Amino acid sequence: MAGLLLAAGEGSRLGRPKALLELGGERLVDRGVRLLEEGGCHPVVVVLGAATVQVRGAATVRNPDWRSGMGSSLRAGLAALPPEAEAVVVALVDQPLVRAGAVRALRESGAQLAVATYGGRRRNPVLIGREHFAGVAELAAGDVGARPYLKAHPELVTEVACDEHGDPADIDTPRDLEAAAGALEPPGTG
Repeated sequence: MAGLLLAAGEGSRLGRPKALLELGGERLVDRGVRLLEEGGCHPVVVVLGAATVQVRGAATVRNPDWRSGMGSSLRAGLAALPPEAEAVVVALVDQPLVRAGAVRALRESGAQLAVATYGGRRRNPVLIGREHFAGVAELAAGDVGARPYLKAHPELVTEVACDEHGDPADIDTPRDLEAAAGALEPPGTG
């Protein structure tokens, strides 16, 4: 099962691309790759756009349309996955408090479409089986990824409670980054 980290955004409210932000001395892009690896995903593909960075332990793909939003990044990432990837867990670079246990829980669900929930609300990461790649890519547009496809096929979606596996809070502002730093757990506690 592959891992896909969407990390193309420019972080306009933060003044620099989110992939380059540091939390606990680690760039968010590296933290996201580690999340997927520790959750059992291999290979890991990172979609970049606003910033071009070297990422150890992952393949990178550039989304030339990154300004259009998350949908184009998801399409670029799905297209870059190797043909032997039977499924993928998709995570977002700006949710650094999600732990590897969420990725493992999705993988262990046995589902072809699974979404992590926190407090009963659907968030990320999301697991997508290969048979759904084309449908997800077709409906991904603007700043939404898999959500339209999941809404269109509720009978196929398995919700996986991940409350004990971190916090899906986004980092969109300097205040969010400060709050995340205060809630940081050391590596390897996923």
